[in-house]
Amino acid sequence: MIPDELFEKIRRLEVRTRGAVDSVFQGEYQSAFKGRGIEFAEVRPYRAGDDIRTIDWNVSARMDDTYVKVYEEEREQTVMLCVDVSGSENFGSQGKLKREVAAEICAVVAVSAIRNNDTVGLLLFSDETERFVRPGSGRRHVLRCIRELFTAEPESVGTDIGGALRRVLRILRRRSILVLVSDFFDAGYDSMLRAAGQRHDTIGVELQDPREEELPPVGLIDLTDAETGETVTVDPRNPAVREAIEASARARQKRTRKTLRRAGVGHIIVRTDADYLEPLIAFFRGRARRGQRRPSAR
Repeated sequence: MIPDELFEKIRRLEVRTRGAVDSVFQGEYQSAFKGRGIEFAEVRPYRAGDDIRTIDWNVSARMDDTYVKVYEEEREQTVMLCVDVSGSENFGSQGKLKREVAAEICAVVAVSAIRNNDTVGLLLFSDETERFVRPGSGRRHVLRCIRELFTAEPESVGTDIGGALRRVLRILRRRSILVLVSDFFDAGYDSMLRAAGQRHDTIGVELQDPREEELPPVGLIDLTDAETGETVTVDPRNPAVREAIEASARARQKRTRKTLRRAGVGHIIVRTDADYLEPLIAFFRGRARRGQRRPSAR
């Protein structure tokens, strides 16, 4: 049973997501992901301007007229949402936890996918596989995925991105769209990310919160690592402390950016203090303009 408050939250998110998809996002998704390949549809009489390379000479000879082959895009694809639910995702200083922002991003992508006749799967991970929902389609399936994002209670607080990607690579048999949503507070996942980038159309969505980059200049603060439980007391009024925290955040973000780029993986940065739709739309529009389309894996 889902508590009434959570049920209402999921319902509001579904309504808001449908509105966002209908108004702005659906076209961006469709332009960015053009389908797995091209398949034969029919033959029809030749028309002025048709490419002569599409002429079906066998049919033309039988019909005593010129016929061309017509092809159409085979659109159905699998979208796998691979979402970090480790301890650090339960942080948020701007009214929403990173985990809640991740749920909203996944909802928009999932609704766009099923509207495009694609299937959607979900894997929630910490340093273990916490939940797995096999790819499916339809509104009820998407609602199940959204419910899992909000209701899952992880058994672990650590992060193992490499392990999650290893599981996904075992699951996905054909080329798919892999959306990895995380704050990337991890290391040692480079080789698995490269493997994912080679086998699937992979996009990394990096979640950032401003309080992880800069502390307010107030009195002593206890900082607790959500994944190790270690607590330290710092004084943000000390310039050296502030600079150390900011330098650590910059180094981590630079490392993530470099790792994703080397793996050939798309990179979207979403901040908890800003609208998540804008960076998603900007990424997909840029992708469509560049005509990025990977070859069929058939």
